[in-house]
Amino acid sequence: MRKELEIFLTSTNDGVIAIDGNCNITLYNKQAEKLVGVPKEAALGKNIRDIVINTRLPYVLETGEHELEWHQQLRDYEIITSRIPIKDPSGKTIGAMAVFRNVTDTYNLDKQLSSLNEYKSLLQAVFAAVQDAISVVDENGNHIMVNPAYTRITGVTADEIYGKPAGYDIEEGESIHLRILNTKRPVGNTKMVIRPSGKMVIARGAPMLVGNQVKGSVVILHDISEIKQLTEKLVEAQKRIRELSAKYTLEDIVGDSEIILQAKQQLIKASNVPATVILKGESGTGKELFAHAIHNESSRKNEQFIRVNCAAIPETLLESELFGYDEGAFTGAKKGGKKGLFEEANNGTIFLDEISEVNNTTQVKLLRVLQEKEITRVGGVNPIHVNVRVISATNVNLKERVDVGHFRDDLYYRLNVFPIDIPPLRDRIEDVDALVKRFIEKLDIEYGRNVTAISEEAIKTLKKYNWPGNVRELENVIGRAMINMNINEKIIKKEHLPILVYSDKEKATEHIESPDIDRINKLSEVTDEFEKKYIDQVYALCQKNKTTTAKKLGISIRNLYYKMEKYNIN
Repeated sequence: MRKELEIFLTSTNDGVIAIDGNCNITLYNKQAEKLVGVPKEAALGKNIRDIVINTRLPYVLETGEHELEWHQQLRDYEIITSRIPIKDPSGKTIGAMAVFRNVTDTYNLDKQLSSLNEYKSLLQAVFAAVQDAISVVDENGNHIMVNPAYTRITGVTADEIYGKPAGYDIEEGESIHLRILNTKRPVGNTKMVIRPSGKMVIARGAPMLVGNQVKGSVVILHDISEIKQLTEKLVEAQKRIRELSAKYTLEDIVGDSEIILQAKQQLIKASNVPATVILKGESGTGKELFAHAIHNESSRKNEQFIRVNCAAIPETLLESELFGYDEGAFTGAKKGGKKGLFEEANNGTIFLDEISEVNNTTQVKLLRVLQEKEITRVGGVNPIHVNVRVISATNVNLKERVDVGHFRDDLYYRLNVFPIDIPPLRDRIEDVDALVKRFIEKLDIEYGRNVTAISEEAIKTLKKYNWPGNVRELENVIGRAMINMNINEKIIKKEHLPILVYSDKEKATEHIESPDIDRINKLSEVTDEFEKKYIDQVYALCQKNKTTTAKKLGISIRNLYYKMEKYNIN
């Protein structure tokens, strides 16, 4: 029996130590030697306290109680031990035994597993928090994992995509997963459209390698549709900024004729003083260009520049647009009210184009701005101080409108502090060459063409024309000529020019008899007579449709009504 016990004690992986009633070691196997670090010969017969530090076998011997599955440290080992009392047939405790097992490897594995679980939880949290879509496929190209952002961006749920092939979610473009699996190399930024959301994304990915074996690939999809939306918002913001700033400078006013140089000199003088300026000239002469240049040459150039076309805003809205309104001023008024354009332009410049179209009520408020430098919002009672430089423009004779009672004389004199007359193109026909060159440079870029010049014959044709639409019409003609050209043509020729309907007016003037010295009429009378006949002819050609006539003439419908009333055209 003792031999069998020795065989058991030798073969077991558990350490075994037994003591007698005096705490002396009576049993001590080889596994105990290894774990305790004391040879069997040195341990047998010795007191257990001298061999095993912090042993609890004496306590078990004293109490007769069992201690099962205790975890403790023994030297460098993690062990699990059970201690049991040894009793004689009468139940008296005569010894104690400890059986202990080395669980260091198991304990370390548990610690590693715990760490791995922590890392797994951390990675899952990161995986879920990333705003870019993450897609993982196995070595066969089938989806095995996606994150929540994937569903948000693609519109495909995790349950739907699991097990599906790599190209399942692609609308346009090639599968990055398949390219990675085939090449075993990372793939950089690649644009594609995914479905069903239809969003455009930038994809990049890398292989998952175990040794030299590709076990799958990971691809990240970055949604650029949001960037596109932000870009559109930026463009809108830049557009708004352009609306609140002057785009043109003195250099943009093309021409070296004496009459345009005089106008430029007046522009420079106006820029150096804060006086109110009125720009007078026919439609299409470049009044807005002058307004921009005055602002950019002035000390206010870094402040806002607000443009207002008084004829384009309905009379019922013009006052609230210019001066703003208080909350509750009218039905539909915004909560908290709204700033007017004069307040927006504070410390800057406001350009009032077609000032002749302003109604009487608004004229009164404009006069107050010019006199008192303050405005009152619609529905409001408190005046608001504004520091605004006013530039106005008109293509009609304001003095005549004052004379017939259609425009306040006190406002006229306030606006007319610094008048600048902008000449029509027919009075500076020598500037056509320079203007055409500038328009070719501008439109060549806009149209994506390669036009470099214009022929002498074409220039002569342009210079014979009377240009009722002025510089604006010239730009339109050059644009239409470029459209008429073949893609490989570089020089605008006469045949490219559109038909200039009124190009025979210059010829017609050759037959006008020279006036007698005693029968010379004022230029304004001659101009009025020509304008009357011209409007009458266009009105007839447009089947007496006033809207069409105004559009063809390039003037507002209100301006047309005024002229028809002035010239008594039925």
